Order: sequence, then C-alpha cells, then structure tokens
Amino acid sequence: MRVEESMNFNWEETPDLNITPLVDIMLVLLAILMVTTPIIEYEDNITLPQGSRNQSIDKMSDLVIRVDKNRVIYIDKEEYEFDSFADSFALLSEKYPKDTVVYIKADRNLKYNDVMMVLKTLKDSSYTKVSLVTDG
Repeated sequence: MRVEESMNFNWEETPDLNITPLVDIMLVLLAILMVTTPIIEYEDNITLPQGSRNQSIDKMSDLVIRVDKNRVIYIDKEEYEFDSFADSFALLSEKYPKDTVVYIKADRNLKYNDVMMVLKTLKDSSYTKVSLVTDG
C-alpha cells in the first residue's frame, strides 16, 4: 500500500452530526426534573411577631341537622315537625352566621324529595356551606 492512497481525503465532504442521543438524554432529564420539582419543599425561616394572648375568638360550632325515618327533624336538642320546618328554620337561622358549615344527617329510608326540601330550606336561608353526611 502506498502512502498516497491512504492520504486521499475528500475535503469537500461535510460530516453528519447525529444529535438524536443528545435529545433523548435531555428529554429524560427534563421528565425527571418535572416529576421531582413538585415534591421538593422549601423551608423558609420566618420569625413571626408575638401575638396577644388575652384575646380569643369564639368559634361558632357547626350546625348539624338530623332527619330520622319518621321525618322528624332535630337541631341540637330541639325537635321540629317536617311540614313546618321551613318557617321554624327561618327564625332559627338568625342565631347562626350565614358562613356556618351545615351538616345534614338524613336516614337512608327517607324519600329523595324529603332531603331536597331540607336542602332548599337551607338555600333559601342563604347557607352555602352545606354537606350531606354518609357512613362511608
């Protein structure tokens, strides 16, 4: 073999760059970063000001309405008739703020319309935080 044959280059030829493996690695690293970033918790050292201890906020307890299978409605220890509940609750609702959380515990054997009547009464009295309680 002669030296001239082995030194025969084509200087006009441009090499092809294969960047596919680089892009694949960058996409994997980006996916790892996107998954782990929400898990990271940052701790800020904050010194809070000293508050007053002699003022206390009286929190109003939640309102629990129970309806038994005989359509008798109980609020706290008071008993209300089903047919006159809307009027009775209109008077009772003045004692509770409108942002009070109201829980309804209704017997499973009640008709759908009976529970909806209690919900409508609460809505008419401007209560928006109403939940139905289940055993599950």
